[in-house]
Amino acid sequence: TPQTLHSLSRYLFVDRAVVYNPASQADWTAKKLVWVPSERHGFEAASLREERGEEVVVELAENGKKAVVGKDDIQKMNPPKFSKVEDMAELTCLNEASVLHNLKDRYYSGLIYTYSGLFCVVINPYKNLPIYSENIIEMYRGKKRHEMPPHIYAISESAYRCMLQDREDQSILCTGESGAGKTENTKKVIQYLAHVASSHKGRRDHNIPGELERQLLQANPILEAFGNAKTVKNDNSSRFGKFIRVNFDVAGYIVGANIETYLLEKSRAIRQAKDERTFHVFYQLLAGAGEHLKTDLLLEGFSSYRFLSNGNVTIPGQQDKDNFQETMDAMHIMSFSHEEIVCMLKVVSAVLQFGNISFRKERNTDQASMPENTAAQKLCHLLGMNVMEFTRAILTPRIKVGRDYVQKAQTKEQADFAMEALAKATYERLFRWLVHRINRALDRTKRQGASFIGILDIAGFEIFQLNSFEQLCINYTNERLQQLFNHTMFILEQEEYQREGIEWSFIDFGLDLQPCIDLIERPNNPPGILALLDEECWFPKATDKTFVDKVLQEQGTHGKFQKPRQLKDKADFCIIHYAGRVDYKADEWLMKNMDPLNDNVATLLHQSTDKFVSELWKDVDRIVGLDQVAGMAETAFGASYKTKKGMFRTVGQLYKESLSRLMATLRNTNPNFVRCIIPNHHKRAGKLEPQLVLEQLRCNGVLEGIRICRQGFPNRILFQEFRQRYEILTPNAIPKGFMDGKQACDQMIKVLELDANLYRIGQSKIFFRAGVLAHLEEERDLKITDIIIYFQAACRGYLARKAFSKKQQQLSALKVLQRNCAAYLKLKHWQWWRLFTKVKPLLQVSRQEEEMQAKDDELLKVKEKQGKVEEELVEMQKKQQQEKSILAEQLQAETELFAEAEEMRARLASKKQELEEILHDLESRVEEEEERNQGLQNEKKKMQELEEQLDEEESGRQKLQLEKVTAEAKMKKHEEVILVLEDQNSKFLKEKKLLEERINEMSSVLTEEEEKAKNLGKMKNKHENMIVDLEERLKKEEKGRQELEKAKRKLDGELSDLQEQIGEQQAQVEELRQQLTKKEEEAQVFQSRGEEEVTQKNGALKQVRELQAQMSELQEDLETEKLSRSKAEKLKRDLGEELEALKTELEDTLDTTATQQELRTKREQEVTELKKAMEEEARSHEAQVQEMRLRHGTAQEELAEQLEQAKRVKANLEKSKQMQEGSTKELALEVKNLQQTKQEAEHRRKKMDAQLQEVAARAAEGERARTELAERAHKLQVSMLSLSLSTYWRCELKHELLAEETRQKLGLSSRLRQLEEEKSALQEQQEEEEEARGTLEKALLSVQAQTKKKLEEEVGLLEGLEEVKRRLQKELELAAVRAEEKGVALEKLEKSRSRLQQELEDMSVELDHQRQLVSTLEKKQKKFDQLLAEEKSVAARYGEERDRAEAEAREKETKALSLTRALDEALEAKEELERVNKTLRAEMEDLMSSKDDVGKNVHELEKAKRSQDQQLEEMRVQLEELEDELQATEDAKLRLEVNMQAMKAQYDRDLAGKDEMGEEKKRALVKQVREMEVELDDERKQRALAVAAKKKLEADLIDAVGQIEGANKARDEAIKHLRKLQAQMKDYHRELEEARASRDEVFSQAKENEKKLKTLEAEILQLHEDLAASERGRRHAEQERDELQDEISNSSSGKSALLEEKRRQEARIAHLEEELEEEQGNMELLNERFRKTSMQVDSLSAELGAERSAGQKSENARQQLERLNKEQRAKLGELEGVLKTRFKTTISTLEIKICQLEEQMEQEAKERAAANKIVRRTEKKLKEVCMQVEDERRHADQFKEQMEKANSRMKQLKRQLEEAEEEATRSNAARRKLQRELDDATEASEGLGREVNTLKSRLRRGGPVSFSSGRSARRQLEDTSPEPPSPDPASLDLASLDAASDLEQDSKTPDEAPSAQLV
Repeated sequence: TPQTLHSLSRYLFVDRAVVYNPASQADWTAKKLVWVPSERHGFEAASLREERGEEVVVELAENGKKAVVGKDDIQKMNPPKFSKVEDMAELTCLNEASVLHNLKDRYYSGLIYTYSGLFCVVINPYKNLPIYSENIIEMYRGKKRHEMPPHIYAISESAYRCMLQDREDQSILCTGESGAGKTENTKKVIQYLAHVASSHKGRRDHNIPGELERQLLQANPILEAFGNAKTVKNDNSSRFGKFIRVNFDVAGYIVGANIETYLLEKSRAIRQAKDERTFHVFYQLLAGAGEHLKTDLLLEGFSSYRFLSNGNVTIPGQQDKDNFQETMDAMHIMSFSHEEIVCMLKVVSAVLQFGNISFRKERNTDQASMPENTAAQKLCHLLGMNVMEFTRAILTPRIKVGRDYVQKAQTKEQADFAMEALAKATYERLFRWLVHRINRALDRTKRQGASFIGILDIAGFEIFQLNSFEQLCINYTNERLQQLFNHTMFILEQEEYQREGIEWSFIDFGLDLQPCIDLIERPNNPPGILALLDEECWFPKATDKTFVDKVLQEQGTHGKFQKPRQLKDKADFCIIHYAGRVDYKADEWLMKNMDPLNDNVATLLHQSTDKFVSELWKDVDRIVGLDQVAGMAETAFGASYKTKKGMFRTVGQLYKESLSRLMATLRNTNPNFVRCIIPNHHKRAGKLEPQLVLEQLRCNGVLEGIRICRQGFPNRILFQEFRQRYEILTPNAIPKGFMDGKQACDQMIKVLELDANLYRIGQSKIFFRAGVLAHLEEERDLKITDIIIYFQAACRGYLARKAFSKKQQQLSALKVLQRNCAAYLKLKHWQWWRLFTKVKPLLQVSRQEEEMQAKDDELLKVKEKQGKVEEELVEMQKKQQQEKSILAEQLQAETELFAEAEEMRARLASKKQELEEILHDLESRVEEEEERNQGLQNEKKKMQELEEQLDEEESGRQKLQLEKVTAEAKMKKHEEVILVLEDQNSKFLKEKKLLEERINEMSSVLTEEEEKAKNLGKMKNKHENMIVDLEERLKKEEKGRQELEKAKRKLDGELSDLQEQIGEQQAQVEELRQQLTKKEEEAQVFQSRGEEEVTQKNGALKQVRELQAQMSELQEDLETEKLSRSKAEKLKRDLGEELEALKTELEDTLDTTATQQELRTKREQEVTELKKAMEEEARSHEAQVQEMRLRHGTAQEELAEQLEQAKRVKANLEKSKQMQEGSTKELALEVKNLQQTKQEAEHRRKKMDAQLQEVAARAAEGERARTELAERAHKLQVSMLSLSLSTYWRCELKHELLAEETRQKLGLSSRLRQLEEEKSALQEQQEEEEEARGTLEKALLSVQAQTKKKLEEEVGLLEGLEEVKRRLQKELELAAVRAEEKGVALEKLEKSRSRLQQELEDMSVELDHQRQLVSTLEKKQKKFDQLLAEEKSVAARYGEERDRAEAEAREKETKALSLTRALDEALEAKEELERVNKTLRAEMEDLMSSKDDVGKNVHELEKAKRSQDQQLEEMRVQLEELEDELQATEDAKLRLEVNMQAMKAQYDRDLAGKDEMGEEKKRALVKQVREMEVELDDERKQRALAVAAKKKLEADLIDAVGQIEGANKARDEAIKHLRKLQAQMKDYHRELEEARASRDEVFSQAKENEKKLKTLEAEILQLHEDLAASERGRRHAEQERDELQDEISNSSSGKSALLEEKRRQEARIAHLEEELEEEQGNMELLNERFRKTSMQVDSLSAELGAERSAGQKSENARQQLERLNKEQRAKLGELEGVLKTRFKTTISTLEIKICQLEEQMEQEAKERAAANKIVRRTEKKLKEVCMQVEDERRHADQFKEQMEKANSRMKQLKRQLEEAEEEATRSNAARRKLQRELDDATEASEGLGREVNTLKSRLRRGGPVSFSSGRSARRQLEDTSPEPPSPDPASLDLASLDAASDLEQDSKTPDEAPSAQLV
């Protein structure tokens, strides 16, 4: 009610009478008031007394004391007119004291909301204010921000309106300390939006909210119960941050919501400070649970739980039991199931039970034990775990040591820490699940809303005495938010200055905060604090101290970073934020960042029997184990924090990513800032602590915003207001007369002589720096005081002079009186005087003269009266004439106004119809876009499934590659060990030479023999052990060989069976193919039927919607007609009253004159005419109402019929659907049988593969011949995998490729036979070699012992290499992810660009109609094209930079290749040297065998041996040099890779920067587009005016048109034209039948399908062109028809001629109607065919596009896999080459050892011969290996060439794809344009047909024909449905035109054709 609103106004509005108090203004000017700092009040008011240099003497206003203050400490006071100002940005003196004083005054007055520029500052009142009711909401609804006082509703309303008008997403950012009111204000925002944007509008009571709005409001109590707690500052403090995203549709209704949370304070669940509580839900559960629930949840009393630190702490004014019931009700409203609620409460009870588990330290050891497991049993019961496994996992968890797992006992401290960590993690996961569940309930729409409003409720800046990791995260968030505010404020200021045309050097204040943000978040160069923290988390033996040292080392010189001042300081480092200096203590930062857990218990929770608990712990792979953290000092580098699959992410990384996502969302919105302030810490109302408020103003950024304002021109005032207020200071500056406001202000500023830097003059305002207006106010007050003093002096002088003159007159009067009295006293006693006085009255003469004088006076008076009367008569006559003319003019004007009003009404009606048509078009477009979006989502799901399958295949391939790499790494380790042994051997040889020189030959031989004996003794022991192992292996191999033979026999049998089965399956496949073809044909028939029925159903539904829309439009027209009728009746009454008044006046004044009678008769005639017109209008209105009622009834009947038809169609559809489902089930069963047979065959094939692998592995352990077999088996396995992959994909794509799969299986079987043959050959070789092995066992045993040692060492090296490879793979994956993100960003930019292009095309279509404004718009279009060209040039520049980087990479790769070639050349030289060595050795053996006397040649042999040893040493030196060169090349390669990575990182950063620039340019383009839209609106208004003028001119032209004969001829021509159109339509339908015939060929070949689609599109374009031509002809006919109608209305004489002409034409028209009816039947059939074919073409084109996109994506994936495969093969070839070279070195060492053993082998000639055979075989094999290396090198070159070709092919395909997309966008734009033109043509043709019908009906009646102009009449005719023709012969009138209109209705688009058919 008004009274309540008036009572509420004191909490919203300021009392201006108190503000504009003149006494306070005078006091301010007189005392020179300023603000002085005060400890108690913050600032106190004082008056200036005197100045003493840098100090000032002031007098305090409160107590009158004097004080001396520095000049810099004084702050100016604002004039009293700025007291309690609503927006503090308007203050002329912007300083801390003024802001604090303004907030304090408003707070004490009950005004808690105040604006500060973009901010809305809210101070917590600590009491309930009546300003949040629905009446207040309605008061703020629809109002602008400046129209109402500050309120959170005003912020919400402005955000909501901006979202609807600008279609831009909004955000409201609420920040502040705990207890400042953030959560409450967030609730109020949601309450306002739920009330204003409720979608529940259909009910009578609009105050009842809808289900979605109710759930949105009820989500808050649930989140408060689980996320809020009582603190010292606040009874309901939110211990987490949240971002609530409310989604709206296009109409502004709420369609869904989403909640994101940040930084939950999970540590509160385990411990609380004094007088504080944990989360509300614990207390609510313990207080409000029933007995049954307590027994189920094993609940106890408050004092029984250790995690409730303070027991049962109650909140005053609240009951936990009632709150529990409210929370349960809210969960039911949010549609939580009973099972979900019970599971959640179980987890809450389990968190409390975690704290009741106690541990005890054992006596002798530090090991922890659990003395009592009652609490553990309760916990395990609640969480579904085994008690024994749980206690074992807590007390002795399993830890991985190397490759094995061991159980490690935990200490009491470790066990307690693990329990607390598990409790916190469980509660955090429960809270995350709860938020996800609420989001799932609130997300009602499958598609994203049109726009959204986001509400951010997050903690403000926190500065404690010592701050931890949580405060760093919160302060980092507030730095980013303040940067966002500064940036938006800078943008708004820039826009204001640009709008006003002010030159100002713009400063982006957001950059001021960038150094501090870089200090925290920078990733490298130098790394920030978060990056250093993450780095320390990965280091072993890292502590908080090492982290602090690293921070001081890296960031010690940063401008925003400070080291602790003294060693005694508790803080580790300081950061200078915008709000001040903050000290941080880095205790337990590493633990907080890693958030470790006991992974043994986590796996138990993941395997819980309770599904809810296992769902909570499903991401158990991503946690860091406590055992890993405890073993940091023992493990190797990087191993301590590696989790499973490398998924570990630190808390800092996760928070940084979520914050970056939030900031990206906020940057894309229009932000609104709300800053909440806590007035005191005592929770008392009406108390405000100044220092506390000032500190919060600094932290909230309000003072920062004021600082930014002071940099510019914060005070703005309009020209008129400035002139009105300050013109008193420049009295003679402005001349008299009119002067523009800007010129006047310029003149005033010149006279005031202000500094040019203190002001700027804009287009509508004048801008001043801070403090200038206060100075002008002071001067104005001084001027006013001077004027008032002067005015007072003048008044006093006037009054004094008046009193003086009065006293002078009194003096002179007194003198006269005295003189007369003295004369009377003298004459009183004189006798003659007495006689004179007695005689004088008796004299008659004196009387006659007096009488004559009186008569003359009377005569004069009468004459004067007569003259006046005559003048009055003349004036009255003139007045009457004037009034008469005025009344005539008024009547004329009123008639003109009435006519104009009628015209305006008609125009408005036509505009309304046009807008409604546009709205229908837009709605149809939106529906199309939604359908497209749904299709794209389905395709996306399919692609995701394909990607998952690809990932599985890729993981299998990676496993195989890992096994391969492990084998290669082992070989590398063997080779490295061999090299080490060679180095040692060379050292020994050098020592041996020294000994030979010093000692005799015999002593050297003895020493060598002794050493050999010792070595042989050691080797003997080793060889004995090796012999035992080898014997066991031999036994195993024999067993394996027997098993292999058995398996071979089995496989032979199975192969024969398989071949038989394959033959049977081939027959079955052929039968199934035939069945499939039949079923596909049937399915196609069913699909075509279903599609036809669906289209019919859609058409019926569309007609229903159209008829409903027509009904609503008819109702609206009825209401408008009623309103117009009531207005007309009011006008009638007014005119009648005026006429009666005029009649009375005329009868009173003008009865005598004849002119008056003529006027009266004329007016009476006009009145009668007006009455007749009014009556005619009333009749027409009544007739229209009756017609509309009839139409309404017919429309309802038609709707009922259509609904019945739709039901029948639906029943038919359901029957056909059941039939199709049955057939699909049968097909699915057949496909399943085929798949089962296929799986069985694959299973058998896999068994055979496994057996082959075992055979290959055993053969590889034997000798080098078996290694060749293993390599071949590996190659075969790779080929088999590729074949299986290809068959899998082909099976997924089409069932027709089953035959190819069978052929592949046959090929595999043949390959298996070949493998078996090779295996048998190898077994034979093995038997031969086993015979020779007996002779070489002794030598080989020693060699095998050495190789075993080398193998073990190489295994360690291989593991290291595997770790390196994994790191590289992770880096590759990260790079791929970044590339994908960049690709997504580019796609978004391309989409936005395409959207802008579509909008521009639509605008160009509209601009075609405005010929006068084409030139200006073309200029703007050119500017826009220039901007686009700049964008393209920027993109080209980016591409060039990328190409440069790729070219540099290629150059470095060529360098690496050249180095590898040099290495190969060196290896070849080495091989040549080895060949020379072998030839020499062979010669030596021949010499030894040819000599008979061995003793004689010993000396010569020794000499030859020495020479060979020297040659060997030289070769070894060369080998060492070559190896050094190889190492150098590898180092160079590594450096190149590091440089490449650095270049890639730099390129990514440059790309990110350029992306940001691109976004900024995009925003500028969007602004330009908006400005162009504004200009378009102006041009549309001008166009409307031009159209009105054009209509008047057309009306004048119509009056001057010729006679009826020309019109009749034109009508005949129109009929002929219609016949031509019918013939053309027949031709078109023939072409459509040809297209239908081509449809069958589309299914067979895709290429022919595309060609025919193009031909069909060309034909449709031709149809549209012909339709446009017919539209032009129709318009011409319409113009001629209008002319005909006007001529009929003007010339009544031509009516008889027209009737005769009508009779003549009737016979002709009847004949034409018969022909047209036949043609109409044919046209309907052809239209149905055309509609079906067009729909099929559309569906085929959509399917073809989907298939193309899927094929393109699969092709890209295949190419990527091929690329990776080629790279891996190249690496494999390189590694094999290296391995072979190292094997050669091992062979050379073995040969040297054989030479040493030659003395022993002389006696055994047979053994030596066998050894020679082995050497020859190895040489042959070496040659074969060399040949293979050369072949592989050739293959590598071929692969590189293929890769380059594939890259070039990829680029060509990308270009083709881009061109295809451009063509698609162009075709879409053309299609939309043609669709609009066709819709307009069909609507116009319908209107013409209906108008012709009305003409026929009126001509039949023979009554007067009245024509409706414009679209209003056409719209009325459109609303009526066509009635069936009556059998009356008179109804055949003008039937040809009727048929023509039917033809035009039939020639609609495919979407509208069904509706026409149903009607």
